[in-house]
Amino acid sequence: MARRITILLLAVLLIAALVMLPFFLKAFHIRVGLSIFLSAGFAVCWWLLAGFTAYYSFGHTAFVGIGAFAAALALRAVPEATPALQLAWGLGAGLVVAGGIAAIIAWPILRLRGHYFTIAMLAVALVLGEAVAAFPVFGGSTGLALPNLAPMGVRVEAFFYWIALALLAIVLAIAWVISRSRLGYGLAAIREDEDAAQMLGVPTTRFKVVAFVLSGGLTGLIGAVYALNLGYITSDSVFRGSLSLEMIVNSLVGGMGSILGPVIGAAVMTGVTKLVLADLLEYHLAITGILIIAVVLLAPDGIVGLWRRRRAREAE
Repeated sequence: MARRITILLLAVLLIAALVMLPFFLKAFHIRVGLSIFLSAGFAVCWWLLAGFTAYYSFGHTAFVGIGAFAAALALRAVPEATPALQLAWGLGAGLVVAGGIAAIIAWPILRLRGHYFTIAMLAVALVLGEAVAAFPVFGGSTGLALPNLAPMGVRVEAFFYWIALALLAIVLAIAWVISRSRLGYGLAAIREDEDAAQMLGVPTTRFKVVAFVLSGGLTGLIGAVYALNLGYITSDSVFRGSLSLEMIVNSLVGGMGSILGPVIGAAVMTGVTKLVLADLLEYHLAITGILIIAVVLLAPDGIVGLWRRRRAREAE
């Protein structure tokens, strides 16, 4: 009990410190923090499906794009509303539309397993990206502009920094609650052996659909924030395959065996690319690739797994 209270207090202090940082940081460093929170949020959303069930999606950028364009179109429908109402409307649209589409495709696509599921999700993302680019309602090849919803007197980067931090805290809380619920235990059973779990009475299809819809809907929610922060979106900017790759890499680098793994991976990878390699643009991709290979070879369970093994050796 005392340990849980200590962890809770440390978490509260950390969040309070992160909330206060924009008052002391320059705009560039605030944007780096914003990038970390967005990347971590996307990675945790991806982990909600992959970490619990071992269904690895290579097409989660589909939900980023859906959330982004849903928010953009929703804001166009209420141009006279207050910025606060527009923000709530846009974020709600990203969550509901992405979650709704995830619910529609969940049953057929979750009948696939392994690399078949992975390839199918990649195909979904590619098809949706091309479809959005083809229809004028989505701006076609020129894209859509989004309004600046930051309150007067508040820096745009700080405003979205706080929103991204809040959403990251929310998705982490959801992941934590699921991990300690009947749903979480059922998803863990699916990850270990889906056929055995089904034989033991676990409603595998229903549990997978719930995880898929939660993962997709929350990804769409953060995708809406991603779009609002950009201020202008095209199909190429929000249906980028590299976004899915970043979710996977961040989760693997941090460690798939922990809820905090994707957050740690996002902090490390974003910090390295935005700060350490900022002046090495010519070698950026090469160095990043070498770093990823080194982490996978030296710490196959990620940074969290490496830390746990070290703690276990010290306890012996």
